[in-house]
Amino acid sequence: MRRFLLAFAGLAVVLLALPIVGLLQRMPWSSLPDLLGDDVTLDALRVSLVVSLVAALVVLVLGTPLAWALGRTDLPGRRIVRALVVLPMVLPPVVGGAALLFALGRRGLIGQWLDRWFGLTLPFTLTGAIVAATFVALPFYVIAVEGALRTARREIDDLEGVASTLGAPPLTVLRRITLPRLLPAMGAGLALAWARALGEFGATITFAGNLPGRTQTLPLATFLALQSEPERALALSLVMLAVALAVLLPLRDRWLPGR
Repeated sequence: MRRFLLAFAGLAVVLLALPIVGLLQRMPWSSLPDLLGDDVTLDALRVSLVVSLVAALVVLVLGTPLAWALGRTDLPGRRIVRALVVLPMVLPPVVGGAALLFALGRRGLIGQWLDRWFGLTLPFTLTGAIVAATFVALPFYVIAVEGALRTARREIDDLEGVASTLGAPPLTVLRRITLPRLLPAMGAGLALAWARALGEFGATITFAGNLPGRTQTLPLATFLALQSEPERALALSLVMLAVALAVLLPLRDRWLPGR
């Protein structure tokens, strides 16, 4: 039985590793510096960094209170809110982009009023790309922080109660007790959210388009290059692979404690 399970585990590893090996085997290593240093690649990298970093900041600002509300309070309709949080993770990205378009487009549920009252148009703009990236990345952060809050809820409650009894002000309690116990989960969740925002494709192309120098991120540039410049697509794929490994490897101990 053990050999049977190990054989299937090995098959799963091969299934996961084979595409990466194929990618690296076809990589144009000799022309890689030129491909990664041209204007198209640098523009896509710049847009990707702006979109993903701003999206990560928005995720931090909005996701932290949401995770706290889900993990520390008896929020009415908490199950529904949690389902809404998880929904972008399981929803096809193109469907998410279409939903954003119908909600925030110029004729959308809210977008028509944004355009009429403030002259604000989100679709096919850099801001729209940030909104799309935030939409798909937010769940990764909220789930990580909420999980940490729920796991350590009793310990945090006890320590906060003792600190309050001793006269510590709320900000001191937050700074000295709550945040230190959440920072590892916040860092891990934020890194995952940033990586997800950096690699977002479907919602971005549907809601923000694929405009070079404006909304064309690395994944969109890779998709476009596949049609006519496969070597450029390989080079861009290598950048995304390197970013993914740079995020995942340091977070390994967050998922495999004691290893």
